[in-house]
Amino acid sequence: MADVSHRTGDIASHPDVSEMRDRFTRMVNGKDVVLVDGPVLLAGLYCAVSPWVVHFSGARPDLAMNNLVLGIAIALLGLGLTMAPDRMYGLCHALSAIGVWMIVSPWVATRHPDAGMIWNNIVIGAITVALGLVAAGMAAQGRRAITGGGRRAGRTGRPTV
Repeated sequence: MADVSHRTGDIASHPDVSEMRDRFTRMVNGKDVVLVDGPVLLAGLYCAVSPWVVHFSGARPDLAMNNLVLGIAIALLGLGLTMAPDRMYGLCHALSAIGVWMIVSPWVATRHPDAGMIWNNIVIGAITVALGLVAAGMAAQGRRAITGGGRRAGRTGRPTV
């Protein structure tokens, strides 16, 4: 077989080197996604399995289904923040809304919740609200940097003076 790899040992001759450098610079100077997406994913996974961890899945199946669905949604938002952060930062406020729903859901989704269910959902909800607000703050900060540090931008996206 012929060797078609064209190994030169120097990346400077790669045809896409400028695009790769630009992408690396954007990632390094961009938003600190790593600080948010991992905890969001973990919060979503815990929320999904929490009915079985706290042992209320059999006693309150309606709240268990609520936590399972919302946990999957939170985890998918976390994966979205990892995979396509520029597109997903617009949904950061949805994390906060889901967190608020998690806090009130024991009283709305079921009758007479016990203390374990209440505290479980309050803690998960508070963490989700906090992560949503942090991610929204990062998105707003990134938009401000793009539009010129808080100055109003015109139609071209360039800051107006």
